[in-house]
Amino acid sequence: VQLQASGGGLVQAGGSLRLSCAASGRTFSDYNMGWFRQAPGKEREFVAAISSGGGSTYYADSMKGRFTISRDNAKSTVYLQMNNLKSEDTAVYYCAANKYWGTSDRAGNYDYWGQGTQVTVSS
Repeated sequence: VQLQASGGGLVQAGGSLRLSCAASGRTFSDYNMGWFRQAPGKEREFVAAISSGGGSTYYADSMKGRFTISRDNAKSTVYLQMNNLKSEDTAVYYCAANKYWGTSDRAGNYDYWGQGTQVTVSS
């Protein structure tokens, strides 16, 4: 699976962004999808995940209520809607795919990764 993330940018605190991740190469609906992020000097951390059919989602505690993950299997795309952004959300955001681990929050369970898109939140 090839993954291409987009939609990052510079936004003021309190603003919103929607990230997209377009997949190609394999049957998208076979894969569970996740979003991770990595800030400078920090380890990569889990953001959210969605099951292959879209019926199950899972969020990191700090993102609950602010971020929403969704997918459109007809378009082979997964989305991350981010609202009420904070300066601590500044990071490179990565989308990832796994076939067997559901809505896992472990980066090691994901087989395919996109290139990342930068999100910068100014305070």
